[in-house]
Amino acid sequence: MSTAPSLVRGIKRWEIVGLSINDVIGSGIYLLPAAAAGLLGSWSTAAVALAGALVGLLVLCFAEASTHFDEAGGAFLYTREAFGPFIGFQVGWMTWLARIASVASLSNGLALAVGFLWADAATGWPRVATISVTLGILTWINVVGVKAGARAAVVLTVAKLVPLAAFVVIGAWYLDPSRLVGTGLPEGTDFGEAALLLLFAYAGFENTPAAAGEYQNPRREVHVALIISMSTITAIYCLVQAVALGTLPELAASATPLADAATRFLGGWGGLLMTVGAVVSIVGNIGNTTLMGPRYLYALAADGYGPRVFAAVHRRYQTPAVAICTQSALALVLALSGSFVQLAMLSVIARLATYVGTAAAVPVLRRRMPRRPDAFRLPGGPLVPVAALALSLVFLASTSVANLWAGAAALGVGVVIYRFRTTELPEG
Repeated sequence: MSTAPSLVRGIKRWEIVGLSINDVIGSGIYLLPAAAAGLLGSWSTAAVALAGALVGLLVLCFAEASTHFDEAGGAFLYTREAFGPFIGFQVGWMTWLARIASVASLSNGLALAVGFLWADAATGWPRVATISVTLGILTWINVVGVKAGARAAVVLTVAKLVPLAAFVVIGAWYLDPSRLVGTGLPEGTDFGEAALLLLFAYAGFENTPAAAGEYQNPRREVHVALIISMSTITAIYCLVQAVALGTLPELAASATPLADAATRFLGGWGGLLMTVGAVVSIVGNIGNTTLMGPRYLYALAADGYGPRVFAAVHRRYQTPAVAICTQSALALVLALSGSFVQLAMLSVIARLATYVGTAAAVPVLRRRMPRRPDAFRLPGGPLVPVAALALSLVFLASTSVANLWAGAAALGVGVVIYRFRTTELPEG
């Protein structure tokens, strides 16, 4: 192993777009229609569209911030350069913890999803094998080369979009438009819960800049990829919600809304198609997080936080192999033990910390970073960053007390780790 970072810039624009879509569209799309309908009724399609537009404010902040950097780390870099190493470290630390919890949670979700196709897969040794083999294969793909990981992500992105496209195109012929007309909201609507539900349906885009050190031209490509992918995702979400709402009268009560809706207008094979699509979506999310997540650990180690070996780059494969294997090993232990449930509460606070930090960093980076003529800059001065920051704070106010305590505990651990930061940085 070499301790001098020498990552390969092998990922092109459309692969970045595929990575971004793959990170956002996961198993949640197969559950969102019912949850959104239960909270917002016939207004749910409009709410999904509005949420996409509002999350777009955050996406634009990441888009501008990304034009200043060509290194791995994403929001960790943005907040470090804007507010100093302590704030930057806490954002990077929280985000990486959330990535571990995400892989563990997704791995368990995969076993449950496969269980619909093979009943034994959800329990006992078949469950262990399903989780371990899948995570092992995806880890190996990402260790042997970032290009291999990116190509696998693109293939999985296409594979997960095919069932959704079939659902929308065929389902549109069976749609009852009257069910899409807004009436009154369901009684007892919890707007805070609805807001968080819709926000986290779009979560994941923030990981796109994490592997910028391996993109061919990140300062010119990341912001374009973010805008293209989020526009595409919003359109897909709205179409899926509309078809589900217009074809399944009991949508809000369905545990498997897309499978149930597809079964109504396609028969049994339609439900099977949606189930297979859910499995592919989960595998795609795990693969993406196995690619993106270790880049946070790599960037933190390169800054002197934790053992220097995490910033090592494999001589042959030119990937942060130790960081990749470490994340997968921790996620596997958490997934098999079930202890990821407690850690998963951090994901809400971790994402919001990332959003708040990046939105607040944009105006600061404008002043501090050299102005390049080809850099992407948001119109309206501080208007978009301020609106994105306000949106993030509203979401933060809607989180549960348990999530806040989990976030506070993780930040406390982060303080201890920061206190014992390695003073000698890696060579290179």
